[in-house]
Amino acid sequence: MAKEELIDLAMTRDPRGVVIQRVGIKDLHIPLQIKKRDNGFQEVLGNVTLGVELPHKYRGTHMSRLVEIVSQWSRKPLGGHDVRLILDQVRNKLKADQAHITVKFKYFISKKAPVSKSVSALDYDCEFTGNLSNEGFDFILGVEVPIATVCPCSKEISKYGAHNQRGVIRARIRYEKGKFYWIEDLIEQLETLGSHELYPMLKRIDEKYVTEHGYENPKFIEDVLRDAVVMFRANEHISWFEVECETFESIHNHSVYAYQQECLKQPKLR
Repeated sequence: MAKEELIDLAMTRDPRGVVIQRVGIKDLHIPLQIKKRDNGFQEVLGNVTLGVELPHKYRGTHMSRLVEIVSQWSRKPLGGHDVRLILDQVRNKLKADQAHITVKFKYFISKKAPVSKSVSALDYDCEFTGNLSNEGFDFILGVEVPIATVCPCSKEISKYGAHNQRGVIRARIRYEKGKFYWIEDLIEQLETLGSHELYPMLKRIDEKYVTEHGYENPKFIEDVLRDAVVMFRANEHISWFEVECETFESIHNHSVYAYQQECLKQPKLR
């Protein structure tokens, strides 16, 4: 039986003269393996957005090829360099000048309680973002780190206690070509910036320590943001950063936030 020839409408000519900057797939949930600092990997559920630039002459792109490429990476350890390899494959397969990917996932790190040393795992929202064009490869590492703050003003004016709240630090960084930044390193550095760290499990002796430590280390949201900025500025390997601190106020029905973005060095694509 002769093979049926199917018309490829996506590759037919489009007369409107519009280059689509990015077109592709979004919210593709797929199992992935994320490289760990100890040379192992962690299995995660990834949420992938992957797209390409579409020339004005073509009516559409081949979405199935994007899914096909990502699926091939579901059982391979993934890091910054591997993101570039994925985008290389996408550009070659779809003959695109530019390709972009965002990979979001929950990453778990085991934490020891400060006094009892009880071990439990805390989850962090993380993100890889990559863009590949003829100009080079751009990669951004993003993390969201939970913290807690104690209000300095409340402590100063109150006879008893001080209001405190949970918060998050959302940070995205670019680091220089030839360098590597582990997820664990970035998270550990950011966790030190609040009044105290968060832990999934605390014994009574740990709770006493955390409460007292936070009370002795009060911070405004502005303090947390400025400490993050100083930390990033002092890191010679970071060329750009974006950081937002947000706390979910315990005595208000709103959050407060502080934000900063800085380019520390002229960006050099990889």
